[in-house]
Amino acid sequence: MTDVRSVGVLVGSLRRGSFSGRVAEAFAALAPASLRLGTIDIGALPLYNQDLETDPPPEWVAFRDRMGAVDAVLFVTPEYNRSVPAALKNALDVGSRPFGQSVWDRKPGAVVSQSPGPLGGFGANHHLRQSLVYLNVPTMSQPEAYLGGIAKAWDAGGSLTPEMRDILERFLKAFATWIETTRPR
Repeated sequence: MTDVRSVGVLVGSLRRGSFSGRVAEAFAALAPASLRLGTIDIGALPLYNQDLETDPPPEWVAFRDRMGAVDAVLFVTPEYNRSVPAALKNALDVGSRPFGQSVWDRKPGAVVSQSPGPLGGFGANHHLRQSLVYLNVPTMSQPEAYLGGIAKAWDAGGSLTPEMRDILERFLKAFATWIETTRPR
């Protein structure tokens, strides 16, 4: 792999200092030279409403342009009520329209979920994967990433624990390979 692939990172939590945001930042810092990760903000996207497609909000246009320009997408999300946060679902909807012009189509993807609890956002991870199947996002199946007990992923000084660092680095290495084997030619 000699080419650098751009990866749009969508963070499901909008909260400042969220675990999802911190995991996304850690991924960006640990990315191999073959990947360039950049977070794409979803918090300012107006709710999807097909009536607005005749004159789409500029936030939709900017989001679609940014997503269309990346080679792959990494979803980093918490679990809200056994599903994904509303902002993330809205981003999926905005990017999938207008019909026939989805920014998601054939874009390699991966899902990372986390939770302070032991299940690591399992419900959100799998619920998101259901939508990605329909959106034709070839989603990496292994290694899976359900980061349980995420509050303990950083030491008192704010550095990733060696165990978490290893998990994230292995995931990124696998994702880089996944992008190369599944990206549209």
